[in-house]
Amino acid sequence: MKIELSSFEAIIFDMDGVLIDSEPLWKIAMEQVFKSIGCPLTRQDFQKTVGLRLDEVIEYWYEHTGWSTLTPKEVEDQIVQRMILLLKENGSPLVGVVETLQFLKSKGIKIGLATSSYTILIETVLNTLSIADFFDFTHSAEKESHGKPHPAVYLTVANKLDVHPNKCIVIEDSLNGIISGKAARMKVICIPEKSHTPEPKLSLADYQFDDMSLFLAHINS
Repeated sequence: MKIELSSFEAIIFDMDGVLIDSEPLWKIAMEQVFKSIGCPLTRQDFQKTVGLRLDEVIEYWYEHTGWSTLTPKEVEDQIVQRMILLLKENGSPLVGVVETLQFLKSKGIKIGLATSSYTILIETVLNTLSIADFFDFTHSAEKESHGKPHPAVYLTVANKLDVHPNKCIVIEDSLNGIISGKAARMKVICIPEKSHTPEPKLSLADYQFDDMSLFLAHINS
């Protein structure tokens, strides 16, 4: 079934794995920091917490492994600082992202960002990719009482854009993100992040595309 863009007023993007290939960088940053405090977790381990806020990721691993060298907040701060450096050094937009943003802007579609990443990382990514001016509103789940898969972050963005949730399309890459968008009563497009383990449950999304350029071709056809 074709997506009729005229039926929607806003498209809300997730960030990590949708706009930028940052999921591998997150795993590098977490692996390095956890190793430094005596928790030899692997990048495969971090598949279990994809889509959660960083504080929730750290809480999960603190409960499952425990450590005594640093507080969870200190671990969190170290990972964020490591990510800022990695993003600045390695950040580039995923295929089709800039072209899609340009197309949506030309059509007068409102553009939002709803991510589990912290505000400082939103700023780092958007500035590194030079795409900040495309977004009408950006929002981090750090400002919500619950992160994804709770729908709060998406509902806040829709409210700030002054668009009813059922007039919004969400673009996500992870199962937690898809659940979040669906719980917000929005149509959800999944563009699976390539470093994720194949997840059959991603079919919960309303549509799937292999990359953003294919989504753009679909709505522009």
